[in-house]
Amino acid sequence: MDLTSTAEASLRRAVDFVPQGLAVFDADLHLVASNARYRELLDLPAHLVAAGTALYDIALYVGRRGDLGEGDPIQLAAARVETLTSTASTVSQRIGKQGQTLEFHSSRLPDGGLVISFLDVSARVEAETALERANANLEERVGERTATLMRVNSELESARKKADAANRDKTRFLAAASHDLLQPLNAARLYTATLLERAGGSELGALAHSIEASLNAVEEIMSALLDMSRIDSGALKPQPAPFRLRDLNQKIAVEFAPAAREKSIRLTLVDSSAIAFADRMMVARIVQNLVSNAIKYTRPGGAVLVGCRRRGARIRLDVIDTGIGFNRDQHALLFAEFSRLEQGARMAQGLGLGLSIVERLVSAMGLTLELASVEGRGSRFSLYLPRGKIEKTVTAESERGETATSLVGLRILCVDNERAVLDAMEGLLRGWGCDVRSARSLKDIDKDGLLLGWLPDLVLMDYHLDQTSGLDAVEWLRHNVGGHLPAALVTADRTPQVRALAEERGIAVVTKPVKPAALRAAISGLATQRQKRR
Repeated sequence: MDLTSTAEASLRRAVDFVPQGLAVFDADLHLVASNARYRELLDLPAHLVAAGTALYDIALYVGRRGDLGEGDPIQLAAARVETLTSTASTVSQRIGKQGQTLEFHSSRLPDGGLVISFLDVSARVEAETALERANANLEERVGERTATLMRVNSELESARKKADAANRDKTRFLAAASHDLLQPLNAARLYTATLLERAGGSELGALAHSIEASLNAVEEIMSALLDMSRIDSGALKPQPAPFRLRDLNQKIAVEFAPAAREKSIRLTLVDSSAIAFADRMMVARIVQNLVSNAIKYTRPGGAVLVGCRRRGARIRLDVIDTGIGFNRDQHALLFAEFSRLEQGARMAQGLGLGLSIVERLVSAMGLTLELASVEGRGSRFSLYLPRGKIEKTVTAESERGETATSLVGLRILCVDNERAVLDAMEGLLRGWGCDVRSARSLKDIDKDGLLLGWLPDLVLMDYHLDQTSGLDAVEWLRHNVGGHLPAALVTADRTPQVRALAEERGIAVVTKPVKPAALRAAISGLATQRQKRR
């Protein structure tokens, strides 16, 4: 099975449920893709929604049908195409075949392509018209004024909310559908990791590496879009607190060391005892994007360094690379959405959203980001963080960090409501030598007698279960197995609220799609935690 095609097909089916009509055209204004709502609202025949159809041919068809008004259909079609493409973005309205009012939004893409979205705003227009009629006849209808205004205002408010919701539809859809979209991607990642470990350096292993690279690209795009949806909707708010930069470095090492090795890039993370005062998760996301970009745009044999320096009451956190660099005139272009430098676009795939997200996060926290670069020699991105203080004494053991722990024979209970995810997780963990049992719910654990004569050393728990939340399920297990049962929440929900709830209960968090290196590091930490409590 082609896992990448499956993920793309799932995303394409999901887009068909968006209430807006949506179509994407290439730089030559030929159709690349459209959703079901696009075909339904325009009432187009099948041959006009096939890939490669010219925008002008579609306009000519609806012009001949009379949708564009009276006149020469050829001239009307040309004028319609001009309206949609004349500027970087346009908003226009026209009457559809069934007499409904359609509102069109068009935007040019950086590569010259065109995105067109539209929706039925008849309700809003009708409400506005009704309000105008009510105002014009207000003096003659004094007796009905109160009731009429209440009714019309209610309709207008409903229409306004619908219009606002439609404008935010893409953002809200991505946020709401994140779990369903990331679940199959998570299973695919786990299956691929198992395949890589079993295939080794064979031809099958090379194929597995290609699949992994494609999944990484999908995950990067999805993560970027989800981050933007949370920032733009206001759901992501800074929660500053003191944290150790050493912990951030360790996380970066686990996540990016494999990618750096694969490209023969020397990744150096300078150890530091510095303590910053900021939102730890948002800072981590900024550094992740910066390090990802540094590795992506540094040629094999180059170097990437992450370190920090104290600067008065602040800490300057640097991400330095020997990559392709850029000149000063390109600074503004770097942070623009869907914008990529020509040389960077030739080196790596992507949508050009990483630095746009960085800029949003920096702005949300009120921090300063400084950049310096020499084209062809490399770049330095510097994030200035307020210094913090942690009163709690740091033990020598925690300063040294955890040593690697063998996973052979480790008893692990996996709970997830998706069977495919459980199968993939079992295959990966058993390949590491673990003794694994799995269930889709607490009810299944009890029904199948999984805990009879077998007690887990730790549990990997999905957050979204059918009958309860993963956090409550961990509490139930601790009550029945032991109060110190180490646990990790494996979830596609990346909100600070869920992470905070997990931390309050002493539960680690591993985000989906699961990266095998991050999962192994989390399991090692939990296993060490259990050994200390024995």
